[in-house]
Amino acid sequence: MSISHRIFTFFLILGVSTAAPALEYRLETWADGLALPWSIAFLPDGSALVTELGGQLRRIGSSGESGEPIENLPAVYFAGQGGLFDVLLHPDFARNQLIYLSYAEGRPKNNGTAVARGRLSGNRLENVEVIFRNFTRKDTPVHYGGRMAFLADGTLLLTTGDGFDYREAAQDVESGLGKLIRMNDDGSPAYGNPFSDSPYVYSYGLRNPQGLTVSRSGLIWLHEHGPRGGDELNRIEAGLNYGWPAITYGVDYSGAVISPYTEWEGMVQPEHYWVPSIAPSGLTIYESDLFPEWKGDLFVGALVNKEVRRLDLSGGKVIGEEKLFSELAVRIRDVRTGPEGALYILTPDRVVRVVPAD
Repeated sequence: MSISHRIFTFFLILGVSTAAPALEYRLETWADGLALPWSIAFLPDGSALVTELGGQLRRIGSSGESGEPIENLPAVYFAGQGGLFDVLLHPDFARNQLIYLSYAEGRPKNNGTAVARGRLSGNRLENVEVIFRNFTRKDTPVHYGGRMAFLADGTLLLTTGDGFDYREAAQDVESGLGKLIRMNDDGSPAYGNPFSDSPYVYSYGLRNPQGLTVSRSGLIWLHEHGPRGGDELNRIEAGLNYGWPAITYGVDYSGAVISPYTEWEGMVQPEHYWVPSIAPSGLTIYESDLFPEWKGDLFVGALVNKEVRRLDLSGGKVIGEEKLFSELAVRIRDVRTGPEGALYILTPDRVVRVVPAD
């Protein structure tokens, strides 16, 4: 099934609204019949792996056919916002066949974000080992983070949320909550992390980061959910404090003030923020040639608005924002760039591919 679409949109550039024609594109259902797909990773043979929040991992064939669940996955704590999150290939997957899974693990009174790796062999994971468990535990089934990305040096990044009821822990560098974690590919702390007393922590002051991508030039982009307002896009650097909850552009769900401050010395301002919240989920930097007009831009899923936001980047700064794919009219969990340059969008039950209309 496909939908051809051409829209007119508004760019907000430096506070000025100007009408501009959007690109022509076609939306194709690439795979359907899925149950809360959360993330996708593309395999060298043209197939893909898709996680389902309930704890299943499926291989999707190159033509979009969905296979049986992959066997021998780690046990997943499926409750609240907890479940099976990201799937990521090792940078040397062609040689070692290793994949990485992030997920919620534990029990109601003792749970956290974890990472396991295993060797993909047919429809089964072999030699599965849990290489990281969040060293700060919690008793809430929410705010896990769970996004992963590899850096060019082979180290692995993992986002962790603040656990909702533990938001002050995001400012404690010795806590594993509300952090960007950097580890070696075997789960050990990576050399060169900035805090000697907390060897896994790369940056801190985060709420619930559910978008993470690394550009070819090595820039780390991350977005996080705010409370009521204050969703943020941040460009991450080692050792920096991104403010939550000491500074925020949002208020509590009750309307109460979380902090009277939106900025403070020593705390990084977001590159972009949203008030009211869009509930960002999934993030990719588009560096392919299939849509040359989009090259170098960020794409963010917007759960609340049931659309994708394109953030126009210039010189590492957001200079415009465009609403896309609202005709899908469903919550967007993830958006990724495929190996052929198409965009792939994960909805509550399918994977949609975005290609040029012609």
